[in-house]
Amino acid sequence: MSFLKRATEVLEGKINKLLNAAEDPNESLDLSYEKMLAGLQETRRHLADVVTEQKMLEQQIADAQAKVARHENDAKMALEANREDLARAALTDKQAEVSKLASLTQARDNIAAQVAKLTDYEQKFQDRIEQFRTQKEVLKSQYGSAQAQVKVNESMAGLGDKLGGVGDTIRRAEDKTEKMQARAQALDTLADGGVLDEGDGRTRTERELDKMRNTNTVDADLARLKDQIKK
Repeated sequence: MSFLKRATEVLEGKINKLLNAAEDPNESLDLSYEKMLAGLQETRRHLADVVTEQKMLEQQIADAQAKVARHENDAKMALEANREDLARAALTDKQAEVSKLASLTQARDNIAAQVAKLTDYEQKFQDRIEQFRTQKEVLKSQYGSAQAQVKVNESMAGLGDKLGGVGDTIRRAEDKTEKMQARAQALDTLADGGVLDEGDGRTRTERELDKMRNTNTVDADLARLKDQIKK
């Protein structure tokens, strides 16, 4: 398993733990994203250090190559002057620089391999962060939508409870209204049938006879007054 894959799995595991434990997934997602960005910055700093070391080695290699060439020229010039001793000394110095150059070149190649790996890792890390950023925004949007849906459902549930109480009130009012209407109709029926009295203890026949007597008395009084006026 590559280091990048292992690091990604560990990071994803931590993110999952954060998401399960946190009350607000949005904060956990943002925190994880910030940590990934911090990790990317650290990787870039390490890469910059290695590249700097590579550049220093390349400069040292260039210096060593220049010295090798200079010692070579010095040896030629000494031989032309019949100074074999100086030529030998110059070639000895050249050999030392050649050995140094070989060591520097090997170190430079090793550093170059590290730079290539770190550059590849940095690019993959950056791509993963970009993917995570996109996923983060999608998850935050989905979470926000879910929150809104939960609030709507809770509101609907509360409204249902309230409407349920209103429904009971309406049913009770309808029942009472129906009973009152039935009672009114029953009283009308009883009144039309003469079942109900006026509360004075008389029957219907007695009330009609009393009415007739009252009418006759009024008629007699009226006739009496008329006779008096004529006289």
